Amino acid sequence: MVKNEAVLVLDFGGQYCQLIARRVRECKVYCEIKSYKTPVTELAKKHYKGIILTGGPKSVYDEKSPHCDKALFEMGVPVLGICYGAQLMAYTLNGKVSSSEVREYGKTPFQVKNLQSPLMQEVPETSVCWMSHTDHISEVPEGFETIASTKTCPIAAMENRSEKLYAVQFHPEVEHTEYGQQILRNFLFQVCDCSGDWIMSSFIEQTVADIREKVGSKKVLCALSGGVDSSVAAVLMHKAIGKNLTCIFVDHGMLRKDEGDQVETVFRKQFDMNLIRVNAGPQFLEKLKGVTDPEKKRKIIGEGFIRTFEMESRKLGKIEFLCQGTIYPDVVESGTGDAAVIKSHHNVGGLPKDIGFEGIIEPLRNLFKDEVREVGTQLGIPENLVWRQPFPGPGLGIRILGEITAEKIAVLQEADAIFREEVAKAGLSKKISQYFAVLTNMRSVGVMGDGRTYDYTIALRGVTTSDFMTADWARIPYPVLERTSDRIINEVKGINRVVYDITSKPPATIEWE
Repeated sequence: MVKNEAVLVLDFGGQYCQLIARRVRECKVYCEIKSYKTPVTELAKKHYKGIILTGGPKSVYDEKSPHCDKALFEMGVPVLGICYGAQLMAYTLNGKVSSSEVREYGKTPFQVKNLQSPLMQEVPETSVCWMSHTDHISEVPEGFETIASTKTCPIAAMENRSEKLYAVQFHPEVEHTEYGQQILRNFLFQVCDCSGDWIMSSFIEQTVADIREKVGSKKVLCALSGGVDSSVAAVLMHKAIGKNLTCIFVDHGMLRKDEGDQVETVFRKQFDMNLIRVNAGPQFLEKLKGVTDPEKKRKIIGEGFIRTFEMESRKLGKIEFLCQGTIYPDVVESGTGDAAVIKSHHNVGGLPKDIGFEGIIEPLRNLFKDEVREVGTQLGIPENLVWRQPFPGPGLGIRILGEITAEKIAVLQEADAIFREEVAKAGLSKKISQYFAVLTNMRSVGVMGDGRTYDYTIALRGVTTSDFMTADWARIPYPVLERTSDRIINEVKGINRVVYDITSKPPATIEWE
């Protein structure tokens, strides 16, 4: 249980809910996300330092739109409403919300009307914000005043300073709002009086203590894939309970080139962990034969992991807990509460009910990727492992479009290794958040020498991101892409075309499946 001071992010269905939480944590303030349906009486017991109301896709006048109890604004806790949250504050407190004649979307110049506002400290009189709304606040509630506006939105921000109630029509959490992070900092430190005590060293100390209290002398089995998340989770668990942890490394045959051997070497020799390697590639391929649907692939691979753990754990005697490297974006994308399922993660939900363990421990469940890396560094994990490319649990199984075969896996392993090698040679490894190759299910005509070919297309994917909730496609220099393409076509049999994915997230996800 987190004992740090905390700010609540109350989710009204906005797409940037988790990004708001991430931005708050960047200020070294812990935050929790709860549904707007959470009763005010329950929220009051938590003694939050502040509450942030997120955006949402609906109108406050829609009968089915999410609303909150007026008592939320009477708790004496500072509140910041963002976009829909701002409109909801105005509507609930008897202000007026109207439909805009001109819909504002994207980068918008805005002007601060009151530079003395605690929310606008160190924010220049004019700057750019990110708008995304149809409705707008047309009349502030009693006791409020306008503190910012745009050309088409007279009330872009408002405040009731005595009640510590603030609202902004724009999105301060996105990078496009030039002084958005400063505005959030102002709310946290000028209004909520936070001290900023959320640091990874204290997280590690508290998590280790919590694990020891929960586990005691019982045994834990860790799902170790060799990726950043499961590696950090394993080392954190090892720090807490030592040899009571057994790591099972399931090599499902869909790992990156030479990865299985590397994982075994690092965790056996460097960290002296109890490690069992299971070479289960043939079994997984058999279960995946003929399967092309990505969701079904994920489910099959996820259940295969669990069944393998069960089988191995029986050989070890009684094992009470399963540890997984679940992180926050996994939880979000798998759909929780009212959120939509973007894609199912094998380690979130959908697990067989007869899992065979007393419980699941997910020490990183509330962390974002960059926070996980910071924890890994604090734990002394080697830099090359901490900064290893993120890798999904299903592995290359969801980077091969269509049916998975041993031949396709071998092709993708070689192509992916070449891409990663060229990026590393160019000194771009840390500048690109994630990069990998995808074997598409598309075949096309090509010419090699004097002969006609009809082979597969490899797609290269590279993104830059700070939180993995949103991402932009990486501007990899053309010479790097050219060398990668030349090598793949010349060195990897069965490939005659290479393309580069320039789609951001959203609308696309980072992985293709």
